[in-house]
Amino acid sequence: MPGSTPKAKPDFPLEIPEEVRQVHETLTAAGHRSVLAGGAVRDYLLGSPPKDFDLATSAVPEEVDKLFEKTVLVGAQFGVVKVLIGDVEVEVATFRADIGIADGRHPEAVRFTDEKEDALRRDFTINGLFWDIDSEEVVDHVGGLIDLEKGIIRAIGNPVERFREDRLRMMRAIRFSTVLDFPIDEKTWQAILEESAFVKDVSSERIRTELEKTLISPHRKKGYEMLSDSGLMKVFLPEIEEM
Repeated sequence: MPGSTPKAKPDFPLEIPEEVRQVHETLTAAGHRSVLAGGAVRDYLLGSPPKDFDLATSAVPEEVDKLFEKTVLVGAQFGVVKVLIGDVEVEVATFRADIGIADGRHPEAVRFTDEKEDALRRDFTINGLFWDIDSEEVVDHVGGLIDLEKGIIRAIGNPVERFREDRLRMMRAIRFSTVLDFPIDEKTWQAILEESAFVKDVSSERIRTELEKTLISPHRKKGYEMLSDSGLMKVFLPEIEEM
């Protein structure tokens, strides 16, 4: 079976930085829901010590701002606040649903909501998992655990809609497939084929970052082939595709 997939929780504890725990405990003490979100949960379940620890919460940005002495409202309109604990930045994002598509990257607006709806607006099932810090259990609203166990990259919900919300997600699908050595779900792959021409709307800087992460992977040959087969390569590197 490709990749490294979880059959159970890893046999090592999830070491959450003290600053992240402090922010979490402050949020929960004030009556708010707070969970670990995103890549940290995925990486831990795959047996890799996480590098980035982000919190998702029911607290709206104004409430987060009032609870902590030092904050930076970097993306408050999208529900994102950075909390400063000493010299450590902890990203805190309010549970949200995205409304409309403004530019192929950002929504026209957001609506604050509950954790389930927040999970459903994320990109891939393996990235839509939450970790309940207090109970030390996975919270799965999107089928991400099953896809981790099977080793599959699958868009949450309608893949065409997910890719229209942010065109870079097509590159991210191939990057995760390459790095984790997981195949891409058929419906997700078909959506990439249908939408690949629109990667032209993504900035060269964002494309470069994803491309570099793909091509430094041990499975870079697979990644290159998927970029070519998908039609993405001929959009952002036509000179290489024509060689």
